[in-house]
Amino acid sequence: MISYLKGRVFVKNPDSLILVAGGVGYKVFAGPKTLALLQEGAEAELFCYLHLKREETMELYGVSSLAALSIFELIKGVSGIGPKAALALSSLGEPEEIRKAIEMGDESFFGNVHGVGSKKIQKVILELTGKLKTLKGDRKIEAKDKDLLDALQALGFPLQRAKSAVSRIPKEIQSPEHRMKEALKLARR
Repeated sequence: MISYLKGRVFVKNPDSLILVAGGVGYKVFAGPKTLALLQEGAEAELFCYLHLKREETMELYGVSSLAALSIFELIKGVSGIGPKAALALSSLGEPEEIRKAIEMGDESFFGNVHGVGSKKIQKVILELTGKLKTLKGDRKIEAKDKDLLDALQALGFPLQRAKSAVSRIPKEIQSPEHRMKEALKLARR
């Protein structure tokens, strides 16, 4: 699973970019705000979601932070919301702004998103109200800990529980093996 890319922006398109990392060009779909932050030829890092489309193709969706990826994944988890709609909705503002809009039931915040009607927006707000409160107090997850999150999720832990466990690992624990052991202890509690 590709969940993080760091490299050079080769080409920018209206809805995507090609990021060259390790000599390989990855096409990554991104929202307009993320694309506006990136310049062709400049170094960039993206947190990604890999989507298997009808078991034929793979598409990467990228956002600028781990918190934004978390919002994207939660929105995409709502029934009837695909990755392009989730990207459009999660790109409307900063993760904290989106969290507040969902918690307050502010449908107007999500207005004017192409392909997402008011009923789908209502469904997103209804299903995610209460689920985003945990994002507020989490310590920022670093890129090096993304592998820990993936491993915990592969072991069956929900994303929010995995994030909570990883964010509580003491800073003095540095080795990947010890960090994983500690994350498992914390996630089981």
